[in-house]
Amino acid sequence: MSKIKVLNIGFNNFVLVSHIICIVGYDAAPVKRMRKIAREKFRLVDATNGRKTRSVIVTDSNHIVLSSALPETLLNRVEGML
Repeated sequence: MSKIKVLNIGFNNFVLVSHIICIVGYDAAPVKRMRKIAREKFRLVDATNGRKTRSVIVTDSNHIVLSSALPETLLNRVEGML
């Protein structure tokens, strides 16, 4: 049986690594549009705990997860699991 790997995205919030499609920065206009569309379709998960959004995680279920951790930090955490 394989071990389930979860990514800590900050403030005791976690995402299953197997469901992550990509982790991107928040600044680009297309990412902001994705966030707006996800909010309208009730597929936006805000895990920033009121902090500034620094990264956006796209999942295979079309959910968008906002995190206050930098994309590089999240990548380092995922690489540490491998």
